[in-house]
Amino acid sequence: MSARSGLGLLIAAATVALASVVVPSASAGTASRAAAAPPRTPSVATLPASAHAAPGIPGTVVLDGGRLRRTRIRLDHGDRRLAFSLRELTARADNWLDQGPWTVVDKPKPAPGGDVHDYLSQAPYWWPSRPATADNPWGCPYVQRDGQRNPEVDTGTDRQDVEKVFDSTYDLALAWYYTGRKQYAEKASLVLRIWFLDPATRMNPNLDHGQFIPCKYDGRAIGIIDFSQSYTSVLDAIAVPDTGAPGWSRRDRSAMLDWNTGFRDWLTDSAFGKEEGAARNNHGTFYDLQLAALAYATGDKDLARRTVLAAGALRVDPQIAADGSQPQELARTRSWHYSTFDLVAYTRLAAIGRHVGVDLWKYRGPDGQSLFKAVDYLLPAATGAEPWNHPELEFHRFAASDVVHAAADAGDPAARAAVSKLEAPPGGDLWALRPAAEQLDSIAG
Repeated sequence: MSARSGLGLLIAAATVALASVVVPSASAGTASRAAAAPPRTPSVATLPASAHAAPGIPGTVVLDGGRLRRTRIRLDHGDRRLAFSLRELTARADNWLDQGPWTVVDKPKPAPGGDVHDYLSQAPYWWPSRPATADNPWGCPYVQRDGQRNPEVDTGTDRQDVEKVFDSTYDLALAWYYTGRKQYAEKASLVLRIWFLDPATRMNPNLDHGQFIPCKYDGRAIGIIDFSQSYTSVLDAIAVPDTGAPGWSRRDRSAMLDWNTGFRDWLTDSAFGKEEGAARNNHGTFYDLQLAALAYATGDKDLARRTVLAAGALRVDPQIAADGSQPQELARTRSWHYSTFDLVAYTRLAAIGRHVGVDLWKYRGPDGQSLFKAVDYLLPAATGAEPWNHPELEFHRFAASDVVHAAADAGDPAARAAVSKLEAPPGGDLWALRPAAEQLDSIAG
């Protein structure tokens, strides 16, 4: 049987398995609940600057645009708890105002092939085995040390800058949506244009040179995770300004759509994209997340729906055990990090499913595997009730907070009971303002 035929059978099996969890659109019910809820008496002291010109519902990809709109209304009417979270978000946004913009063309050396517009990153867990010499300037051959990050990967490539692009545009776009302060929208728009759109500084829509290994590989399929772990936040950061933000034009929107369409096609058609899609660990889960998100953002809702449907048999069944553990991730030297990391992809993929009528949370595998079980497996350590008894070089209890929030919102009673016991991440718990999971500890590698 060919790989393509095998994948087709897996997708077909997943479609059958998930047929019972396909759900109708919730927009009508959401609208009626929102209309039925009486507004609170506004407090003038806590009203955002643009409270009388609140933006509409953004067509977000992972985030629930209707929920963002309702949160904005609650802020306008003086919700003090949300106002506290908003101060934490705007502090982050303020920090970005005097940074960047960043561009892919300013790295010291171009990617292999010589095009400075090609993205370049270096494999984080590979180290030189010999001292650098004039004849061997890299110290080749490189050897792998799983979980140990080589500091040289943070210099000379685009990885650090692109993460700043992802984080800044997300924070700035959301801060604009909730406050109406134009400086946030204008800075987010500038960052997006310089990295993705301006002919002199734009990135080519491919990852041909992601996570290269000196003297070994010019690029690798697993380099796709440099984008798949965070780029879906950028898709939401693009959708939010479409509700009327200053500095983001129709021309920008059209050009960004073209870039995303090209990137989507590269993911589906390139050899690296096909290899990453065939991965059976967190790389495969994140590939599905990125593909479904790009498909939805570029108007191919059928591809988005098929991708979420297939994730049951293709991802959940082989990756999650009957007890909710993720054996492949537990085998890593950073097992806590990678267990939460994989669930970030799953919970975000489930959020996209909401937009296309698929409830991935309701999927049950042949041994009872489910996303709920996978989150529940983390709860004893996430709440501090029990230690994490698996290898972990750098344990941070707060790393699980967002995925527990996601499970609680999806209806998991155990996760709901755990929310009050979670450890807030550095910078505060922003779930109420951006209810989609992020990896809260280091995502390096």
